[in-house]
This record gives sequence, C-alpha cells and structure tokens, in this order.
Amino acid sequence: MKPILLDTRLRLDRIRAARQVIDPIYLDTPQYECDALGRRLGCAVTVKLETANPVRSFKGRGTELVASQLTEQGRTAVVCASAGNLGQALAWSGRRRGLEVTVVAPRSAPAAKLDRIRALGAELELVAGDFEAARERAVSLARERDVRLVEDSLDIETCEGAATIGLELASRAAPVDAVLIALGGGAMATGVGFVVKSLLPGVEVICVQPAGAPAMTRSWHERRVVTTESADTIADGVAGRYPIAAVLDDLLEVADDAVLVQEESIVAGMRLLLEHAGLVVEPSAALGVAAVLEDRDRFAGRHVATVVCGSNVDMDAYRRWVRV
Repeated sequence: MKPILLDTRLRLDRIRAARQVIDPIYLDTPQYECDALGRRLGCAVTVKLETANPVRSFKGRGTELVASQLTEQGRTAVVCASAGNLGQALAWSGRRRGLEVTVVAPRSAPAAKLDRIRALGAELELVAGDFEAARERAVSLARERDVRLVEDSLDIETCEGAATIGLELASRAAPVDAVLIALGGGAMATGVGFVVKSLLPGVEVICVQPAGAPAMTRSWHERRVVTTESADTIADGVAGRYPIAAVLDDLLEVADDAVLVQEESIVAGMRLLLEHAGLVVEPSAALGVAAVLEDRDRFAGRHVATVVCGSNVDMDAYRRWVRV
C-alpha cells in the first residue's frame, strides 16, 4: 500500500534513515501478544517493550539522532531540560560521542532518574519547581554558553527517533486495531502516530494522558494550545503544562483520539503489568493499560498495542503504589 501523505513536520524517508544512525541496542525491541494481560483486560494486547535498553526508556532513539548530528557539526556541548528520561538518554548518547552534556531537572524528579543522569557523566543542575522551571533554566544556560539546547518534542529528531517504534509496530504480520500511546510533550505520540497513520491508516491512534496533567489532551480537543496552572500526577514523565504549537499541529494530523485517565487507573495498570507481564514500569508506561481499564467496552474483543515507554521508577514509591 502506498503511504498516506500527512501534513506534518515528520518525513518517512528521514525516519527510515534514522535506523541507520540509532545504535542498534535501541532498535527492534520486543513486541509480543501478552495473553495473560489480554485475558484480564478483555481484549488482545500486544506489548511494545521500550525498557530493555541502557536508559530504560524510548528516549534513546531520539537522542542518538541529536548527538550524531551535533558530532557531525563539530559541536562539543549540549543542554536539555528533563524530568529524567531525556536527560539519561542524552547523557548516554553524548558520552559515546565525547559531548559535554548538561541536564537541568526539577528537584522533585525521581531520585532514581537523577542518580542515573549523574552516573552517565552528565552535569546535573537541579531547580525548584516543575519541568517548566527546568526548561526556562535550560534555555538560559544554553544561551549563556552558546550551546545547542535540545527541546523534547519541538526538536524533530526527538519525534522522528521515537517514530522508528512505529516502523517496528507496522512490520507486524497482522496489524492491530488500535495503538495506545502515552502523551506528554508529544514526541512519541506524534512520531509513532505519524508512522502508523501513514502506513496503516485503518489503525486507530489513541493518545493517553493523566487527568492531573491534561494540557496536551485539552489542546487536542480544542484544536488550540491550552495551558494549565499546575500538574498533579505520579506520571512525572508526561506532566507538562505548556504544549508546543508545532507539536500540537502534528498531533492533530495523526491522532484519532486523546483521552484522560485517573491516577488510580494508572496504578492499577502498573500492577497489572507486573502481575500479568512481569514488567516493572514507571507510571507513564502504564497509561495505555489504564485507558483500557477505564473504557472496557470500547476495546472489548479488539486487538490493541500499547507502548511500554519507560521503567525508570523510584522503587520505594513503586512498592507503595502497587503494594509489593
């Protein structure tokens, strides 16, 4: 089938070429139908596992493209703001290429993520407030040092790196009925959604966000940027408050729906992934399962794929949430 042409910033040829740049350790991640989880949810469930890599999240796909580009340009340093996963991934990709990486993160970010950023050799600066405060400080640092600022979701490399997940999902012999994708800043949702809708237009792309951090979902429904005063969710990886207009434009092209889920459903999703798939995941990675739990009739008897996007979770908090 000829790919569907979508009016977005992303391009299929660049996404296919990205597979030649990204370290193979991030590619061709496991994807399999989890019968036990499917029986519990009342639908067939394919799990796309993006945690079996050195940074335990999908973010390495995008940072590999960024770091490679910087090296080609002769750049030696880079700055980003991160709630944890992007910082780890950029530190890993930068260290491989001799880049000096500075990560600005909120002090409230999970200690496990912050420890990993330090262990990977990045300079870590902590700020009071949430991710938006970290982003403002990262912008300032990049300007002061005259170095590249990596902005997740705005920088097309982060979206097209994540989009390679979509190529792998689309390579399945039998396509699924729907793909459930965690929604925060939008890199993964727009990237995976773009590939799925380009190659498998009949597959439903559903983005899932916590009700406590609803900015991008509200923006999608209202077709304009909607900001929020605060974010209150355990899913720190998707807790942004200021959607990026260009990313929203892409999301409007590739998503069939955007839904919000409650905190108790996120926790229940984490517990089900542990009990029925043997997976320890961070809250953002359980959003797809949470969406099925909250709308069983919608998915009953269908075949869905969910992207398990990260496992960088504070274990003390995890044990409290899932009661293990």
